[in-house]
Amino acid sequence: MTRFINWKSGAAAMMAMAITTGAIAPMFALAPANAQIIRGQSRNFSIPAGFVIPTTYDKEKILVTSEEKAPITLKVAKNLVDPSGNIIIAEGTEIVGQMQPASRRDRKGSRFEAQELVFPNGNRQSLNATSQVITRTEKIKKGAKTGDILKDAAIGAGAASVISLLTGNRRIEALEPIIGAGAGAVASILLRKNEAEVVVVEPQEGDLDLTLRSSLQLSRSDRYNNY
Repeated sequence: MTRFINWKSGAAAMMAMAITTGAIAPMFALAPANAQIIRGQSRNFSIPAGFVIPTTYDKEKILVTSEEKAPITLKVAKNLVDPSGNIIIAEGTEIVGQMQPASRRDRKGSRFEAQELVFPNGNRQSLNATSQVITRTEKIKKGAKTGDILKDAAIGAGAASVISLLTGNRRIEALEPIIGAGAGAVASILLRKNEAEVVVVEPQEGDLDLTLRSSLQLSRSDRYNNY
């Protein structure tokens, strides 16, 4: 997902580059709202709401239904550094959260809701951030072959049930099992249909880059111990 950058002149432009990605700091900011990204104190600093954290995932795509919740662990895609080049959040830091139902312009879809950061040393930090709403879908028809559908994909329990029941493939591995009433509801719906749609999330295309919904408070002592 492309993030458009509002370039500004003079001092404002320099401020917009306060936090960047990469060990060799590239000359761009992660998001337009980063003009005053460092609010430094002697011990703590804050990354404000609106900042965008680039993420990655170890699968090419994630398949979920628009009604299900599915646990997912993302990773920070690039080092986040301050103006002095010090790493604030290291590449590879885990982001624990889940895909959950959401809608955009009356279209059902899914988005990632972050819960916490897990730093390489095991420290944890709560995180209030979310991805965009993904409404891209793929239609699964009864009797379809699953090769292309499942290639390099992580699959939510609801989506796994949909695909399994329609295609007859009983060996689909879901992110977590679907049990009880949930499984029965999916089966009941599909018995009356010859096709169904699943939401297709593409993490490598920026679908799950995260926007902070509230400021992220980090201590300077933690910063030096988190990578």
